[in-house]
This record gives sequence, structure tokens and C-alpha cells, in this order.
Amino acid sequence: MNSIWKRSTPRPVQPTAGARFISGKARKPRLAQRGLPLVGGEELPSFSDLRWASTAALRQKDISRNVVFPCILLSLFSKLETFRLPQRIIQQGATALKLIAQVKLQPTPEQVAALRQTLEAANAACNVLSEWVWQEQTFGQWALHKERYNTLRAEFNLPAQVAVRAISKVADAYKLDKRTQRQFRPHGSIAYDDRILTWRTEKQFVTIATLKGRLKIAYVCGERQKQLLVHQQGETDLVYRNGEFYLLAVCNVVEPEPQDIDDALGIDMGIVNIATDSDGNRYSGKVVNALRKRHRTLRAKLQARQTPSARRLLKRRRLKEQRFASDVNHQISKKIVSLAQRTNRAVTVEDLTGIRTRTRVKKPQRATHHSWAFFQLRSFVEYKAKCKGIPVFAVDPRYTSQRCSECGHTERANRPNQHTFCCQSCGFSAIADCNAAYNLRDMGRAELSTCRTQRAA
Repeated sequence: MNSIWKRSTPRPVQPTAGARFISGKARKPRLAQRGLPLVGGEELPSFSDLRWASTAALRQKDISRNVVFPCILLSLFSKLETFRLPQRIIQQGATALKLIAQVKLQPTPEQVAALRQTLEAANAACNVLSEWVWQEQTFGQWALHKERYNTLRAEFNLPAQVAVRAISKVADAYKLDKRTQRQFRPHGSIAYDDRILTWRTEKQFVTIATLKGRLKIAYVCGERQKQLLVHQQGETDLVYRNGEFYLLAVCNVVEPEPQDIDDALGIDMGIVNIATDSDGNRYSGKVVNALRKRHRTLRAKLQARQTPSARRLLKRRRLKEQRFASDVNHQISKKIVSLAQRTNRAVTVEDLTGIRTRTRVKKPQRATHHSWAFFQLRSFVEYKAKCKGIPVFAVDPRYTSQRCSECGHTERANRPNQHTFCCQSCGFSAIADCNAAYNLRDMGRAELSTCRTQRAA
């Protein structure tokens, strides 16, 4: 690496007014005096220096192509003097985990009006563009940009990059379904990139492009969000919710090295017990189910009244149940991942995709069945486990509740009721959810064995 960066006549680097400083120190005048920018994790060189060094590195085969090319592309697209990448990504080409950091903006009344006006104009442009797309049946982003970019800017007075992001929003919407014309809400979120939104995390404010020009707006967030924003990279969504503005930033957090796994931890998910692990720990859903039932009853009463005060109360309470259930799932997933990390075990969960269409329940149970947030719990477990370097296996859940974890005998009569499991062959009895967790643990062990065999081969 020293031979790559060292030149006979080092090129002087002139600092620019908009340059970004990573280490917080003054720039050194010559590239040769910086040490090893790509390896040291400090300030990176300009694009011309990076292109020259990467070409030399590829010739000498000292740097992997998978590391050099992404760095060149990022420098080219961002058009910045320097840019930030996690040190381990640069050194080893490590994969990054995408997490979302949500911060709350603190705008003045004038800034609120400017942000709201920008949202309304951008979404109005999206609706006009969507109508044109539907009539012309042209769905590609490049074709849309070529045909409608100048028209959108002139008609809605949008900043250049806001117009580009509006075109991208329409194109992405039609990627999901081209059989239905898309409509966009007046205050729907819009995406910002580094050209039109700049983070100043050290002083806790952002500069954001609006129809009234570039605005400097302070924000507030928690300690967890501050840690994530160090790794902010990519798009940021501007969201207007309940009269408040939020920014949802994409953060590329480097995944830790995988742990040495000794065993598997089976997790059975259900409605009566939200989760049950193979160690016998049960996380009851009694509180959540009671809360959901209470909220359903209250909603029915308020909707029947149809008075202004009832509608106001419905609007005020509309996300309360969801927030509570999400918080419970966060707590349960955190405990599961902590247990797996402490005991060096992988996590095995059920792949319940499509279970609502495969199963039938009685009418009184339909509301409970369709409000079961099993996928949310699984996604929480998966991303928390990735942050800790713990593998997660999603396995087929068929017959895990009817199969005996001791002898393997599978029969519907093994489970006479929701709570009890009693094997008709060997006589083994246990709590039904615990028996299912034991079966999932055994399936996780089989997955671990397969992975070890593949690595050895």
C-alpha cells in the first residue's frame, strides 16, 4: 500500500470552502503526508487522486476490485472533496446493515410553512407525473426524466434535485404494480439525498432545500439516534406526521464479526404466548390481547356516536394500540437476542408467511388472528441479531406443534388443547409451546450442521 500512495513529486491539495472534514483536523498540504487515507480511516483524497491510486492498486493487485470500485463510484456521485465510509468497509469490504435513525425537526413557523409548501408541491408534481405515466404507459425512470423533468420544474417551481427525487418516487411506485394508477397524498413523504440535505451532527442541525431556498433547521434526537447518524449515508425521508416534521435517515452500520455459535435457540411464536423459547421462557400476550380488545370496543362505541368530539378522540387514539404492541415486540426481541448472545446460540424462528390465508378461525377470533404481529417480531429479532453477529434461521413451521420433540411421533391427538402436549407414542408431556420450541431448536441445529459442512467443503 505504501508504494501505491507514494509519489515522486506529491501533488499539493488545495482546500475548498465546502470540503468535509472527517477527523476534525486541518488538512495537510500534501497527499504523501497524509499517511494511508483509505486504510487509516481518516480524510480521503480527492477523486483524481483516488482514481490514480486505484488504477495503480489494481495493476499491482494490492487492493480488491470489490473495495476500490465502490469507493470511486461514491466519490464520483457525491461530487465531494471527501466522503466518509466506515473503516472496516474500506479495509475488508465488509457488509453494512441498513438501519433508520428518526429525528424530530424544530422549525420556526416560517420554516414550517416552507416545508409544508415543498411537500405539497412535490406531491402535486408526482400526481401530475403519475397521470402522464398512466396515459402514456411509460414507466422507466430515465424515460420519465427525459420527457417531464423540464415541465415539472417550470410548472411547480421545484429545486432541480427535488424534481429528480419526485420522478424517482413515481417510478418506484409503479415498480410495485403497473395495473393501477398511483395517487400521492398532499403531505406524503419525499426523499432527500446529500445534494439537497446536509447533516451537521456536531451542531445538531440540517440544511434542507425548499421552495423558499436552503433552510437551516435544528433537530432533536436520542443518544441511540446520535450514534446511528455517525454512519448516515444515502437518502433521508422528510415525513409530516401529526403536525410535526421528522427526518428518517438511512444509516449503514457495519455488521460485527459472526460469533462462534455452539447451539441453537428455538422460538415459537403465537397469540396466547407471543413467544416461547426452548429454554422454557414464555412471553405472554395477555396484556397486548386485552388492550387490543379494549381498543376495539372503544372504537366501536366512538364510531357509533358520530359526534365531533368522538371523531377527535378517535383521531387522537388511532396509533396508540400500534405503538404499545410495537414496544412489546421490541422488548421481547431484545430479550431473545440478549439470551442468544450470552449463550453463543443461533436463533431459529418460524417462517409464518401466508398463515392468515392458510388457516381459518371462528368469527370471534378473526380480529385477534388478523392483528397478530408475528412478522414484526421476526423482523425485530432478525435486525437485532445482525447487530450482534448472531445468525437467524427461518424454518418451515409445519407440524412443529404436533411432533414429539423426544421420539419424533407426529399426530394431531398429541395436542389435545392449546396448552397441553402429550405424545401418544412415548408418553412425553410438556407445555405445547415449549415442545414446539424444542422442535425448532432441533431444526436450527440441523441448519447449523449444514452450514458447517458447507464451510468445510
